[in-house]
Parts: sequence; structure tokens; C-alpha cells
Amino acid sequence: MFSHIMVGSNDLERSKLFYDALFGKPGRSDDRGRLSYGRRGAVFMVTPPIDGQPACHANGGTIGFAFDSPEEVDAWQQAGVEGGGTVIEDPPGYRENPFGKLYLAYLRDPDGNKLCGLYRPQQ
Repeated sequence: MFSHIMVGSNDLERSKLFYDALFGKPGRSDDRGRLSYGRRGAVFMVTPPIDGQPACHANGGTIGFAFDSPEEVDAWQQAGVEGGGTVIEDPPGYRENPFGKLYLAYLRDPDGNKLCGLYRPQQ
């Protein structure tokens, strides 16, 4: 459904350290300095805002990343913490909700963007 997601950053060097750790590989930069990380045909990007105003996180917004196991979600969250992110909400684990059983872990990146690692077991 999504082709890409882009978040703003006030410090691209700090964001690069965080997202390189989070995704386990270096991001690519374009001529505008935007960072790009690809996985399974989707692209996640980090950029300074084009309007020159400070970047801020979306209140109520969450960006979710799909994983193949709870262990991958846990490793993703740990890499994010080691890269400068902050654990938020409940500890990683399974949650039952109207959308089914999900394994979830949450982080905030250094600019305050809310990120979610998600594993959806076979139902």
C-alpha cells in the first residue's frame, strides 16, 4: 500500500547514526542530503523540512515496520536504543486486539517520531 514514508529531522548526522543502527545498514544520501533506507520494496526517508521550519513529530502518528519474528522485533528495538532512541509504551510483547494477535515494540527516534516494530503471527 505504501511506496515510502518520510520523516523530518533537525540533525541528519544524529538521525543517520540512529537509523543506520536501527536498520543495520548505512542509509543512502541524495543531493539534498535526504537519507533513504529500503526493505522489501518500501522506502523510509529522513529529511530536513523543505520549508526551512524546524522538524517536529506527528502527534498521534506511528510508523510501523514489519518483521518476520518476535526476535527480529526485539533486536530492532535494542538496535534503536543503542543508536540513541527511547523505548516508549509497554515492553515488547504480544497484544490481542480487533486486528488480531500482534507482537509489538515501540521507540521514539531522536527527533521524537514514534516507531513500531511489528510481527504478525499466522492466524
